[in-house]
Amino acid sequence: MERMVSTASASLASLWDEVSGTQPEPDQWVVVATLVAALAVVVWHPSWRLSRNAITIAHEGGHGLVALLTGRTLTGIRLHSDTSGLTVSRGKPYGIGMILTAAAGYTAPPLLGLGGAALLGAGRITLLLWVATALLLAILVMIRNAYGAVTVLLTGGTFLAVSWLTGPQVQAAFAYAVVWFLLIGGVRPAFELQAKRARGGAGDSDADQLSRLTHVPAAMWFFLFHAVSVCSLLGGGRWLLGL
Repeated sequence: MERMVSTASASLASLWDEVSGTQPEPDQWVVVATLVAALAVVVWHPSWRLSRNAITIAHEGGHGLVALLTGRTLTGIRLHSDTSGLTVSRGKPYGIGMILTAAAGYTAPPLLGLGGAALLGAGRITLLLWVATALLLAILVMIRNAYGAVTVLLTGGTFLAVSWLTGPQVQAAFAYAVVWFLLIGGVRPAFELQAKRARGGAGDSDADQLSRLTHVPAAMWFFLFHAVSVCSLLGGGRWLLGL
């Protein structure tokens, strides 16, 4: 029995060392190639239409995480085929908790990208992949519709497959591509929302909800969204490029 416990402890220690340890940085051409690929995916509308689901997962996950951190009760998350989403939480319909929860959506993807860039800049590629998988699993538990469940399962399965079945070079390229996508893709949604509002749509957007909660014009909240996304892209990009 003691030998089994000792073996299990050694295996866990070895696994933790592998996850938390550092890995060699990829060649600079890999970093630049993943940057170009992520930029192309975000700019080209057909690819963005599909890949935007990943941004929506991060967006709704941000709402959900902050709702929990501020003491609200998270009821569920829904992801839709038009790349929109809905996070429902219970609590006071006003106050700092509700404000932070509403503000977390558009800021979550670029901030996740910034955090990922910090991990990659420190050489912790495996840790990034495992943390991303754990976050996706946590979101899956709160998904309340079939399309959302399938989307999160496919995304999480991709991370898991790369973590377990590929070598260090493929893992590094995948991790850099994902982080570049979060940083670049985190910039576009707020501009899309602004354009939609200018055409008379999206009257109940996050910015409008924040405006009603705080009596601060929606334009100021858009400024916040843009500032967070652009600053995250610039800061994260410097880490990823080794500047």
